[in-house]
Amino acid sequence: MPWSTSFEDPILLPNGRWLLTLRDAASYITKLPKAEHSAPEWQAAMEALILVAETGGPTMLARIGVMRALNRHVERVFNPDRKGHHWGKRKLKRDQ
Repeated sequence: MPWSTSFEDPILLPNGRWLLTLRDAASYITKLPKAEHSAPEWQAAMEALILVAETGGPTMLARIGVMRALNRHVERVFNPDRKGHHWGKRKLKRDQ
């Protein structure tokens, strides 16, 4: 699979640019500062890009690697107010 292969869904970067192809993602990673570029998340993302480009794997694998590296400092917090409970809302037909 060539490096010009497009992602199914483009990746939005924090600066507003888009990563459309495997080559775009690879060049973005290589242009990162050395301290950030050597982070394990970015190394895994680059390995996923190389794996997809050389062996023809699914581009979603590379996209997931890049997205995980981009969001590595984001902490997911449980929000109990996000979704309502369904308990007790259901009624039997005979009770209506």
